[in-house]
Amino acid sequence: MSLTKLARENVQALTPYLSARRIGGQGHIWLNANEAADSGEYTLDCTRLNRYPECQPPQVIAAYAAYAKLSTEQVLVSRGGDESIELLIRTFCEPGQDNIVICSPTYGMYAISAQTNGVGIIDVPLTEQRQPNIDAIIDQLDNTKLVFLCSPNNPTGDLVNSADVSRLLEAAAGRALIVVDEAYIEFCPESTQAGLLADYPNLVIVRTLSKAFGLAGLRCGFTLANPIVIGLLLKVIPPYPVPEPVAQIAAQALTEAGLATMQARVEQINQLKETLMVELRQHPQVQEVFAPNGNYLLVRFTEGAALFARMAKAGIILRDFANRPGLTGCIRITIGNQAEMDAVRDVLQQEL
Repeated sequence: MSLTKLARENVQALTPYLSARRIGGQGHIWLNANEAADSGEYTLDCTRLNRYPECQPPQVIAAYAAYAKLSTEQVLVSRGGDESIELLIRTFCEPGQDNIVICSPTYGMYAISAQTNGVGIIDVPLTEQRQPNIDAIIDQLDNTKLVFLCSPNNPTGDLVNSADVSRLLEAAAGRALIVVDEAYIEFCPESTQAGLLADYPNLVIVRTLSKAFGLAGLRCGFTLANPIVIGLLLKVIPPYPVPEPVAQIAAQALTEAGLATMQARVEQINQLKETLMVELRQHPQVQEVFAPNGNYLLVRFTEGAALFARMAKAGIILRDFANRPGLTGCIRITIGNQAEMDAVRDVLQQEL
């Protein structure tokens, strides 16, 4: 028997998530992974590296709870938001029996994590207005345990409507958890759904330090939820999910000074995004600029493949979404620093 045949059947059939690093590319300006252009400066105390770390470092939990205006019992820290997604599926979904709902096009790891764990996927595509189809999702609640909503949505940038989320939460009470992925919420903090946590115990929010905090390499994410949900996730999470250096840097990033650095970064990114958006809307090959709520812009070009190739030739690596449903000709551009945006602008201004 081949080694491949020893693997579970669903793993044999699985197409892995193609992260920016797996896709790769040749270039010196990386604008394909929604990473920040800088990370800030941090210090490390190495005197405790001989000890296993805390499962849930108190200084990190307390700092993030204060930042999110929640109690510490409502916060769990994990290896990025991706582990939060995985934990939710492993904790609440019976393999071979339960399903999750996703709303495509959206972040790919919801489906990958479900497939890896033998959990079914019900795709309720976004409406023509790129909003979750709430009535259609409600129709599926008897068949699902988790509904994943990404806000701002990756890759389209759209935000979910709070009234729609409330209506869905009410319909799902006692039946399913509604998970709102807010990986990019710092770029539009007024649109967070965290205020609903007090009224809806079946709401879960996923957050990360990867985007606005500029710490993608740290792999540090958070789950915000009812204490009962957090307690269940703590039964499943590995014993040492947060390495000591990660905990130290995360705690520093969540200090008053660290938050000020993050907010300054967000302001700069939003300014650069606004400038690029105005220019793109005037470009003769741009058909549509999608919602500008994250640290990226999804753009539909008349000749998306040609533009992508021109950027690559100039050493600028973007993300091509043309193979996703409804996203023909679409390229996602991460907002980098001023020099990186100038390089993008130079290619856009070349003669067509």
